[in-house]
Amino acid sequence: MTDNPNTPEPPEAPVCRRLVGRTAVVTGAGSGIGLATARRLASEGARVVCADIDESGGKAAADEVGGLYVRVDVTDPEQVEALFKTAYDTYGSVDVAFNNAGISPPDDDSILTTGLDAWKRVQDVNLTSVYLCCKAALPYMQRQGKGSIINTASFVAVMGAATSQISYTASKGGVLAMSRELGVQFAREGIRVNALCPGPVNTPLLKELFAKDPERAARRLVHIPVGRFAEPEEIAAAVAFLASDDSSFVNAAEFLVDGGIAGAYVTPV
Repeated sequence: MTDNPNTPEPPEAPVCRRLVGRTAVVTGAGSGIGLATARRLASEGARVVCADIDESGGKAAADEVGGLYVRVDVTDPEQVEALFKTAYDTYGSVDVAFNNAGISPPDDDSILTTGLDAWKRVQDVNLTSVYLCCKAALPYMQRQGKGSIINTASFVAVMGAATSQISYTASKGGVLAMSRELGVQFAREGIRVNALCPGPVNTPLLKELFAKDPERAARRLVHIPVGRFAEPEEIAAAVAFLASDDSSFVNAAEFLVDGGIAGAYVTPV
């Protein structure tokens, strides 16, 4: 994956400092998109609260960016409430919530083979956790009269796939619809809510899929017009934009960062 000649060089450290003095909470900060985003937001001046159930990854992320690690099970309402309270008590504000934690387990497959336990587990982590994080973050933002919530959905929230992960797809569709509704509901309180919809990203989740089912994973690559998967840093750059005032008129949006997948009918050969 990483030796594709179309893969860009790692981006240089950004020169912009759009988030100085702001507090950002990032769930799933220990790896993948979450880790890249923690790095990017910190580089732009944010105080980053790195939330993850994985203590080693979460602590390492927080140490790297000079932030705060909070261990949290994002499906537990009390732990989620405690996460945002800790962020506020430590730094005095909750300005950005990047609700990003998610799973894509191998037992989530076709609707004909996916059991109810697998369905529920994915819904809990991918959708219910976003509900809980938004519910916990919003009161702080209401008191401040401003805030930006970015919820990780997916390009599969707007497209169908024959290589189905039925609960994952449904959960991301739910994130998209919920983000749109919250963006409309709280817009006049100075709070923006957007759904980030990445295409396939070169993360541990994708690498695991390649290792377990290379043929199934390779089917995804052929449909991407740019001919490669995204790098986590590219998705993090989109999060930083949505977190900043540069996106002040972007609200209740499905923010696609997918290499052109959603716009493609036939891709180049």
